[in-house]
Amino acid sequence: MHKKKYPFTQNRELSWLKFNQRVLEEAADQRVPLLERLKFAAIFTSNLDEFFQVRCGSLTDMGLVDPNQIDSKSGMTPDEQLSAIYRETKHLYTMRDNIMKNLNKILVALHIMPVAWKDLNKKQKQHLTRYFDSQMMPLLAPQIIDFHHPFPFLINKELYVFFQLIEDGKKRYGLVPIPDYLERIVYLNDEKTEYILAENIILHNLERIFPKQKILFKTIIRVTRNADINLDAKDIEEDEDYRQYMKKILKRRSRLAPVRLEVYKNYSEEPINYLCSQLHLSKQQVFVTKNSPLEFAHIFKLIDQLPAELKKPLLYEPFTPETNNRLNPDKPIIPQVLDHDVLLSYPYEDIDQFIRLLKEASEDENVISIKITIYRLAKNSKIVHYLRRAVENGKDVTVLMELRARFDENHNIYNAERLEEVGCNVIYGFDDYKVHSKIMEITYKTDNGLKTITQIGTGNYNEKTSHQYTDFSFITSREDIGKDVTNFFQNMNISNLNGTYEKILVSPHQLKEKIISELDHQIELANEGKPACASFKMNSLTDLDIISKLAQASQAGVKIRMIIRGISDLLPGLEGLTDNIEIHSVVGRYLEHSRIYIFGCGPEAKVYISSADFMTRNTERRVEVAVPIEDPELKKKLLDYFETQFSDDAKGRKLLSSGYYSNVETDRDEPFNSQDYFMQQAKENKFVAPPEPIIKPEPVKPIKKSWIARLLGK
Repeated sequence: MHKKKYPFTQNRELSWLKFNQRVLEEAADQRVPLLERLKFAAIFTSNLDEFFQVRCGSLTDMGLVDPNQIDSKSGMTPDEQLSAIYRETKHLYTMRDNIMKNLNKILVALHIMPVAWKDLNKKQKQHLTRYFDSQMMPLLAPQIIDFHHPFPFLINKELYVFFQLIEDGKKRYGLVPIPDYLERIVYLNDEKTEYILAENIILHNLERIFPKQKILFKTIIRVTRNADINLDAKDIEEDEDYRQYMKKILKRRSRLAPVRLEVYKNYSEEPINYLCSQLHLSKQQVFVTKNSPLEFAHIFKLIDQLPAELKKPLLYEPFTPETNNRLNPDKPIIPQVLDHDVLLSYPYEDIDQFIRLLKEASEDENVISIKITIYRLAKNSKIVHYLRRAVENGKDVTVLMELRARFDENHNIYNAERLEEVGCNVIYGFDDYKVHSKIMEITYKTDNGLKTITQIGTGNYNEKTSHQYTDFSFITSREDIGKDVTNFFQNMNISNLNGTYEKILVSPHQLKEKIISELDHQIELANEGKPACASFKMNSLTDLDIISKLAQASQAGVKIRMIIRGISDLLPGLEGLTDNIEIHSVVGRYLEHSRIYIFGCGPEAKVYISSADFMTRNTERRVEVAVPIEDPELKKKLLDYFETQFSDDAKGRKLLSSGYYSNVETDRDEPFNSQDYFMQQAKENKFVAPPEPIIKPEPVKPIKKSWIARLLGK
């Protein structure tokens, strides 16, 4: 290992693994409901899959291109980084096995049982053997590997039974692919509380496929492949449609090189060495799991199928997002946001309020146009539905669809086609820059001329994740912001990344410069002996220019507090270097996803929300947008939000100068959970329509009889 260039930094990959360990620790936390703990184990596993596909894939490619390239933050070559990742990951596998062993014990006590083959009774084994013969074996395609049947291509993340047998005194290897159309969960009782996984049934009935051979070794395996595709505009043929090019590129992903081999329980040197040689993997890329399945996607279906009375006390208490206290749900949204700014806070407040705005815009005769950037969408997205409706109602609709949102590419291609088929103007951004901003503009005709309604958010236009991720969505009709956003969309249409804006910050050519400029201002204040502060909430911190400026600010005496959910390449608390920087991480019921930038101390600070983390890819290679929040009430809401979360000592952890995390220390008698607090606040602060005025009836006055009535005696 070489000497690292920056003494206050650490390796980003190892930092990410520590974050994912925090996710796994939630599966061990006895304060978390049991079935939610099971979900955290599944989320940890899914996270690790993506990490190996993308980050390990990228490092593997880097090592092939330039094996001596040094990571300036850790002094490590690509191979050294990979070796460190593999060592750390093996510890995480052991940790997951121990957690799953304990979870399964508790589940069994509650009669929710993943049953091992050896624990089945005679009747159950007979039933499953018949099930295997009739329902599974006809669908299997076993293969013996020999001269005429070479080692097959193993599909990324698919399950296989791998085995060694002996026939006529000769050892051979073979594979049984486990089709993804098989029912993964096979229930053993009507209540759907006892079950066995399909791969275990096949594993234990392998001898029925090869009755005349002796099975020497058998196990379940899973290969993870590199998914880090590099797109090169030079590869696009002159007459080729960009969307068609993306479809072609995505086919390559499933065939990229292996980066990991997972083995279930049974391990034997000779067969595993054979697999490594065929897959061109080293032994350090082999990971053995003892008490955990290789694939956890079934967990969510399993929980869904459990009897309601059994699972209800084992899950989080349901929470329904509330109505923002600045929006009357019984009145149209457009007049309200033309009157005052609104800041939605997901998942505590309902995304349906934003969707209602889009629905109204799609139908209102005064709306002329809608423009929006899209990165990720939910399946059967209402956003797409109302954009299509807007086109059908004669609105001019422009969608900047990012087709390179990793693992959502096919979904975005599908939605782009749906939008184009009704006449929507769909554009695809830039060759070398992803468009990651979350921004929408509605142009509205009034008696006093045109007005714009702008929405800028920290998270995607995704109805599903808005109930799982914490994000902010700012809606305003301010003219200065509207003017900037109009310019932004014009610049996107003509592929101009160098636009200038008065209020909003846009990467790649303005956002980072403003961040550094604001930190320089705080440094000047500190040098003058004045209060100087900066606070940030984000997902990751890797940008070296910003990291260096934060260290410089710390050394000048600027008090810096950060809430960073995941990667932090910056090490806080190093004497003389970063000792004025304190970093917390919050991992809880909801995925912390919002970004807040605060420059200054107290209520006079400048406050922004943004789509951008402080990562080089966000600040230099993506189109991102940050917007200032200047409405006093909304600004206070964000400042209070940050203070509240920074004080979380239940789900919050403090990053140490060693790179490890410790508990957040406070003087409270009971741990404080910020997400629970925000849920409660949402209930208390939801919009409540003022009571209708009570109109008292006028007292009935006696009718005076006219002189004619009196004369007639009536």
